[in-house]
Amino acid sequence: MENTNSRRNFIKKTGLLSVGALVGTNIIHASNATKLASDIPTAVDILSENNVQDKFSLSALGYSYDALEPHIDKQTMEIHYGKHYKGYVTNLNIAYNSLDESLKAKAQTYGDIFNNINAFPDTIRNNAGGSYNHQIFWASMKPDGNFVPREKLGAAINLAFGNFENFKKLFAEASTKRFGSGWAWLVINKKGELEIGTTANQDNPLMKLKGKGLKGAPILMLDVWEHAYYLKNQNRRADYIASWWNVVNWDEAEKSFVDESNK
Repeated sequence: MENTNSRRNFIKKTGLLSVGALVGTNIIHASNATKLASDIPTAVDILSENNVQDKFSLSALGYSYDALEPHIDKQTMEIHYGKHYKGYVTNLNIAYNSLDESLKAKAQTYGDIFNNINAFPDTIRNNAGGSYNHQIFWASMKPDGNFVPREKLGAAINLAFGNFENFKKLFAEASTKRFGSGWAWLVINKKGELEIGTTANQDNPLMKLKGKGLKGAPILMLDVWEHAYYLKNQNRRADYIASWWNVVNWDEAEKSFVDESNK
């Protein structure tokens, strides 16, 4: 099975990785070695809890549940990862196993599912989106991530939005105004331009859904479902967004931007 440890390009935004892959871990920088603790989900822990024959696997978190504190609290991370995310993966496997063989053939990877999204029932759409989106979300954060991107992505952000602070303002506004549950995204659209937008529920910009909506390759994203912040911030989504900037993994965002720009 293919190793899903590759965080380059945020787990291959096009979804072409094997979703039945053996999970790995995120890269942990030496400066964050002291953050590691016994509560980091590992491949061994995950496979001991899940049927290794399942088509879809949990992606290891790669840092301890308390590594993002004080910005995102330990209890939220434990519940978010161990309950919500795990639930999506479990339910995706159940939904996949209920498909007839012709549809299973179209659901070998996340990319397959998203490219043929209108052929699948909502149980596949919702749980595939929930599983995949959370994989990207874990990889989009790291301890001590608060800095301004200054390489190619930084230059592109300045070109598209005027400056970094204006980008943060626009991204925060989109995140705050997303009605109900969903996700906020920075993507490269079909024109090769950076674009900010949101998707509802567990949809994402890779899904070839009928009608209008955000489309593009994800560069950065934020989970704005209440379960991502309610224990610490209650209904104050704006406070959660402001805290989240302190743990953004700009190194991965930069890699994703460079990879997508070179396609």
